[in-house]
Amino acid sequence: MTLTELRYIVTLAQQQHFGHAAKLCHVSQPTLSIAVKKLEQELGVELFERSKNSVRSTPIGERVIAQAQRVLEESASIKDIASAGRDQLKTPLYVGAIFTIGPYLFPQFIPALQEAVPQMPLVVEEGFTATLRQRLRKGELDVIIVALPFNEPDVVTQPLYSEPFVVLMPDNHPLAKKKKIKPDDLEWENVLLLGEGHCFGDQVREALPNLNKHQDDNHTQIRTHSEGSSLETLRHMVASGLGITILPLSAALSVGYKEGLLVTRPFADPVPCRTSALAWRASFPRHKAIDALRSAIKQHPLPQCPSIE
Repeated sequence: MTLTELRYIVTLAQQQHFGHAAKLCHVSQPTLSIAVKKLEQELGVELFERSKNSVRSTPIGERVIAQAQRVLEESASIKDIASAGRDQLKTPLYVGAIFTIGPYLFPQFIPALQEAVPQMPLVVEEGFTATLRQRLRKGELDVIIVALPFNEPDVVTQPLYSEPFVVLMPDNHPLAKKKKIKPDDLEWENVLLLGEGHCFGDQVREALPNLNKHQDDNHTQIRTHSEGSSLETLRHMVASGLGITILPLSAALSVGYKEGLLVTRPFADPVPCRTSALAWRASFPRHKAIDALRSAIKQHPLPQCPSIE
């Protein structure tokens, strides 16, 4: 039994698909399948029920996989303890961020971090919150940048900044004549939002419940939900005249189209906001690296919603 085999079965249980699990583990599907079968033979039990279209954990498999997850987390802690004996600012820092934060925050803080600690390599990636959560627990990421709320056992969460939502629209849109947008102004608009898996789309729906007001009546054809795979896709759709969208301020400030084509408008009070935060394992010993990252991020503050401590 090896840590690699344990990682395989944990990933397979999460994905419920050999091909998807193999891709995440960076191996071929036959390699993963053989390793899982080998572990089952060693343990003398079947960990998974296999059918043509799905893979599911058996009852005993669920117990084994839960223990495997704990073993992987403990092995990550061993690496953390060992790294404490080295210079905290000389080994790579692995940072993940959700898709609606990474593209806009990375260009802001990476130069500042490189200038402050040039001896610390930075490895960055983007992903969904659920994926980043798992990679953090496995020790594959040292720290992640997510939107609150984010709750995870044995993980420290520290707010960074709270940014307002703004409305992005074509320059000639009727709402562009307004200085501030009220939620009721959007009631009959074609509002383009992110699809399933993106927490920002859920945050917008929660902050502006009137977007769903007419979802079930005869006017549903003028509502557009879950159309975009990324904030940049939504920006392109707005530029194409398909509707308007709601963005976090950091994304709205991103340069993409020539001046005068798209405009943003703030919301009237109470302004909908989201709070971004750092999250890292409580056992992670490189506190100086976390401090350096936080300092670099805060060198480029955005206009904020009501301040956070």
